[in-house]
Amino acid sequence: MRILVVEDDSRMAELLRRGLTSEGHNVDVAQDGVRGLEKAQELPFDALVLDVMLPGMDGIAVARRLRSGGSRVPILMLTARDAVQDVVRGLDNGADDYLTKPFSFEVLTARLRAMTRRSAPPANPNVFEVADLSLDTDSHEVRRGGRVVVLTRTEYLLLEYLMRRAGRVASREDLIAAMWGEAREVESNALDVFIFQLRSKLESNGAKRLIQTARGFGYAVREADE
Repeated sequence: MRILVVEDDSRMAELLRRGLTSEGHNVDVAQDGVRGLEKAQELPFDALVLDVMLPGMDGIAVARRLRSGGSRVPILMLTARDAVQDVVRGLDNGADDYLTKPFSFEVLTARLRAMTRRSAPPANPNVFEVADLSLDTDSHEVRRGGRVVVLTRTEYLLLEYLMRRAGRVASREDLIAAMWGEAREVESNALDVFIFQLRSKLESNGAKRLIQTARGFGYAVREADE
């Protein structure tokens, strides 16, 4: 698995990095909540190990922002506090499981395995949702706030590609290859034109923007950061 560890205690972060790497996982580390959120939004991870007490933005806020943006990545929350209300806050804001420090590394890895098994998506999910936007891959119907949005075939395929990766950034290169094929010559601004058309249809009647631009990278479907 590719795992993101968000932990401000450098010693704990290094222990987790070494331990998880030795188990065969690819591990990234962020030592504050803001950078952790950015990494989780930019890159595809199979799981997050997220400390509650973080500088910049606490773990509960990070989890809440990820979930509001449509991310389904499994989140294991770490806390030095064992008060029931802290555990409840974490779970209510999007965490899938929690561990109270100190903990056994074997228990942490077992929790990660169980958590990712539980959260694995169905083989062929047919409905994807972010905020009030939904896309049904069986009927090819797209709705925004309950209103049917009529799309061209290319617009639909572009949105489906982004919705299947909700919360993660899809690079321009990957989007162009998915839409038109790697061997086909495509006008440099073709992708931008279709993104513009798609946004125009999804944002009619003053609806909030859900297709976000990651400058220098590509695009992602998620709610904008407040």
